[in-house]
Amino acid sequence: MRPIYFMLTLGLGLAGFVPVVTAEPLHIVIDGGVIEPMPYAAPDFIAENGGANKLAHDLARVVADDLTGTGLFRELPPDAYISKVTSFDAPVAYGDWQAINAQALITGSVSASGDRVVVKFRLYDIFSGQQMGEGLQFAGSAKSWRRMAHKVADAAYSRITGEGGYFDSRVVYVAESGPKDARAKRLAVMDYDGANVAYLTDSKSIVLAPRFSPTGDRILFTSYATGFPRIYLMNTANLSTRVLDEQPGTMTFAPRFAPDGRTVVFSLEKDGNADLYALDTESGTTRQLTDAPSIETAPSFSPDGSQIVFESDRSGSQQIYVMPAGGGEPVRISNGKGKYGTPVWSPRGDLIAFTKIVDSRFHIGVIRTDGSEERLLTTSFLDEGPTWAPNGRVIMFTRETEGAAGAASLYSVDISGRNPHPVPTEGAASDPAWSPLLQ
Repeated sequence: MRPIYFMLTLGLGLAGFVPVVTAEPLHIVIDGGVIEPMPYAAPDFIAENGGANKLAHDLARVVADDLTGTGLFRELPPDAYISKVTSFDAPVAYGDWQAINAQALITGSVSASGDRVVVKFRLYDIFSGQQMGEGLQFAGSAKSWRRMAHKVADAAYSRITGEGGYFDSRVVYVAESGPKDARAKRLAVMDYDGANVAYLTDSKSIVLAPRFSPTGDRILFTSYATGFPRIYLMNTANLSTRVLDEQPGTMTFAPRFAPDGRTVVFSLEKDGNADLYALDTESGTTRQLTDAPSIETAPSFSPDGSQIVFESDRSGSQQIYVMPAGGGEPVRISNGKGKYGTPVWSPRGDLIAFTKIVDSRFHIGVIRTDGSEERLLTTSFLDEGPTWAPNGRVIMFTRETEGAAGAASLYSVDISGRNPHPVPTEGAASDPAWSPLLQ
């Protein structure tokens, strides 16, 4: 066997998980929607002192949950272990791990003193008998131990796949409660896996469409606090908010940050017509980007800030268009049967995610930026509102079940269409927006 590396081909025509063995190191090529997860072992971390015993177990479980949750990895059960990891610095018995077909081994240690926690991590390629990269160390307060676990998982994921990680990130969403015909809605934020929930607003007014800034320190959202939709900007450090644009006789909604973190693009409705506008959050200057007798909404910038994708019914039905960020003639890129909405540009820049309605079913899909290679990833009674993980590999969205008692919940899916699963929340939830990786 050769050292393990992943070469990820993230095209839309995906068909298998193929190990290609040559004289060179093993390359595991993802070129399909059916993937055989890579077996790995993640024993409990070593507790360096008595105060770290519980953390040693909990850290390893979060790391394993992160990796296994991707669908790319399969954790081997501890009762299959031949070797026991009793010291962080002890030599690895590679033969014992090979015997149970572990391809990677994650080891770690943790020490706790007062409010300070120090976590160490190493990753081993079992069949080559080598450590993969240097060991890492993370330190922080005791309450940040989950973040340190996510950082370990991100490091392991990146070293094995060659992609950036996404576990050390947060998701802002709309938390819902109450009966379906009188739902109370407030903003909430959580770790990507549903832990560490915090509520950002009360439920006195309806809130919609929260969106993180590129640096994660601010959140845009739409609120009906005044009785009409208005765009608000929240500082996540102190939860202070301010209205961004309040022109008399208008309604503003569907905001999104530009990559520069200063410009916001949004929809402004006046006299029954909605167009796209851009606003400079520092100067307050507003400029109109579209001018058509149709509804333009749900704008999203390309990662380089040069283009905007949005939805419009200018052709007679709801479709996706792309135009220069400064305005100009839009080009329609959706051409399939049905209606398209809520387009969001991938952080990689190569794909656009969207909601599609066709034959009374909702889908989350992806399409190339030129409109080619459309692929539907999900189908349901109601799937809508995709948001991208920071590495552009996973999409989170809202799913609502059929029936009067149906409640909205959050789901995620790989861009190949595989590994769909629910994201745990404390109650009904909708309208997720993924943060960038935390700093």
